[in-house]
Amino acid sequence: MTNTKFSRAALSLLGAAALIGAATVSQAHHSFAAQYDSNKPTSLEGVVTKVEWTNPHVYIYIDVTDAKTQKVSNWGFEMGPPHMLMRTGWKRNSLKIGEEVSVDGWLARDGSNTANARRVTRKANGEVMGAASSNSQTLAGNAGTQAQ
Repeated sequence: MTNTKFSRAALSLLGAAALIGAATVSQAHHSFAAQYDSNKPTSLEGVVTKVEWTNPHVYIYIDVTDAKTQKVSNWGFEMGPPHMLMRTGWKRNSLKIGEEVSVDGWLARDGSNTANARRVTRKANGEVMGAASSNSQTLAGNAGTQAQ
């Protein structure tokens, strides 16, 4: 009987921990409209400095050099979740650190150096990869192309 009480208590604690973890992930997720402005498209070219292949969204970071001032600033781009990007051909190692890319997307509402990526174009070979965090945006951005 003691083992049964212990097992029930352990299962209850495990269940509570799972619920808290799920709540944390859902709180971290946000809508596109809350963070990004669809009326402010952008296209930036730069060098990949970091790739975060995580849930709920993949992030890439690129160093962008201002043509006038030559000042380098790091930009972060939110992309779709890993499972959705994988369905369009992305792999965890699709982009390499140091690779030159062009990223099309929408600027953050808060004016920070962040944006939501619609597509990523590799400068070396012109390959275009859909990247947006909403399914309709990813499919539109992927228009007949596939990541290798």
